[in-house]
Amino acid sequence: MNAGDWMDERPGTSTGRSEFVVITGMSGAGRSEAAKVLEDLGYFVIDNLPPSLIGRVVDLATGGPPGTRVALVVDARGGGFTEAIGELCRELDILRGKGGEVRVLFLEASDEVLVRRYEATRRRHPVAAERVVDSIARERRMLLELRATADLVIDTSDLNVHELRGKVQAAFGREEGDTGLLLTVSSFGFKYGLPLDADMVLDVRFLPNPHWVPELRPQTGLDAPVRDYVLSQKDTTAYMERVRDLLETALPGFIKEGKQYLTVAIGCTGGKHRSVALSEELAAWLRAEGFSVHVTHRDVERE
Repeated sequence: MNAGDWMDERPGTSTGRSEFVVITGMSGAGRSEAAKVLEDLGYFVIDNLPPSLIGRVVDLATGGPPGTRVALVVDARGGGFTEAIGELCRELDILRGKGGEVRVLFLEASDEVLVRRYEATRRRHPVAAERVVDSIARERRMLLELRATADLVIDTSDLNVHELRGKVQAAFGREEGDTGLLLTVSSFGFKYGLPLDADMVLDVRFLPNPHWVPELRPQTGLDAPVRDYVLSQKDTTAYMERVRDLLETALPGFIKEGKQYLTVAIGCTGGKHRSVALSEELAAWLRAEGFSVHVTHRDVERE
């Protein structure tokens, strides 16, 4: 398997057409910061755009210089959010039907994190309810359809500003000639919860745990002794062969469907040893196959 084998079967990544990114998601999840990153990458950013005006913006951009890049921030601040979301989905379908190159970036975070952020800023939530937690729940229900159709979901619950910038830059700052599918391989610990932005979740808790080896416990899967211990297990070899078989079957289908982002999350108990080592191993294999791969380790620094 090689990414280049399917290059002719997916939408082109460098056509000279105008590019559109719609930034949306939960209020307080980092839309403004994501917009700043795209602006730094050369996108013309329009904030708080009513969905009814998307068509006009698209017409103006497509009539401009080839390769114009536009980022549109669409959220709940304008009121009438339920109707606006339906209108946004219709406009995106129309744009895609015209052959437009459009991607939807959805920013996500856990309820607990969003509540803390709003309590810290003392700002009023744009979806009015008696309590902030109720506003968040109502907004999350409103956004279910849009989240389901998003090209890329980023969970900012455990990200600082710099880490969020890095993720957005990795997703949208690609060079000409990259494949149309950007893969993120992320390790995590099940004890800290499932990642909200994972497309595929792999569980490696059945493998022998380096945590119970005294000399390996203080190290991580990024250290050679831990990596060698994990990879030397017979079950590890068999499991990774099957994971590669799975991806060799799934990735061509994702590419044919035009999917541009895919996050594979690998979890162990604490997210420090097994999942980290195997995320690095899987990422190395994917790069050797010609894919653009971004690796993150959500819980590696936790005690």
